[in-house]
Amino acid sequence: MTATRTRPGGAATPQHRLRADAVRNRERIIGAAREAMVEFGAEIPLDEIARRAGVGNATLYRHFPDRLELIHHVTLSVMDRTADKAEGALTEEPDAFQALRRFVFAAVEERIGALCPLLSDGVDKDHPDLLAARERLEGAVEALMGAARDSGQLRTDIAVGDLMVALTQLTRPLPGSGCTDFDRFVYRHLLLFLDGLRAPARSELPGAAATLEDLRHA
Repeated sequence: MTATRTRPGGAATPQHRLRADAVRNRERIIGAAREAMVEFGAEIPLDEIARRAGVGNATLYRHFPDRLELIHHVTLSVMDRTADKAEGALTEEPDAFQALRRFVFAAVEERIGALCPLLSDGVDKDHPDLLAARERLEGAVEALMGAARDSGQLRTDIAVGDLMVALTQLTRPLPGSGCTDFDRFVYRHLLLFLDGLRAPARSELPGAAATLEDLRHA
């Protein structure tokens, strides 16, 4: 006799519970990998990531057969989370420049500068998932900047690429140091950077405003 697939009251079957557990394990692994790679770089041992995620090595490899596959999904996660923060700031903040400010600080929390090296030569930068995530992120940030620009608060000679370069540099750990106490330097300089974004501009920038497409071909 086969086991039933439903239980009184609509409770999940063991099969469904395992599926939900698998999703949670996958999310824990990606989150742990993100934090570990920020702290130690992409070459951190995978068994250390499994330990931080609270799963066994076999579980990690079942979800991510190799390091590049894990890096791919960590990159997607960071891009999606950053786009979420841009979209949330735009819809929830009544003041356009305050929305941009909120996003800048939220992007710093993602440590995007420390994670940029994950896009190594071994990762397929033209993978459809990465292209879609990049397009969504660029659109979300451009919408934020466009609103701030239309409100007269953002200088008109910058584009998304300029903003992301600055955020990347500000969140890249200093050579030879970890991320310990890094925030006390970052947030001070973020405020200086935000002041420089405000209109009217106090200086003329050389060259043209940078887009993300410019950065990809730099």
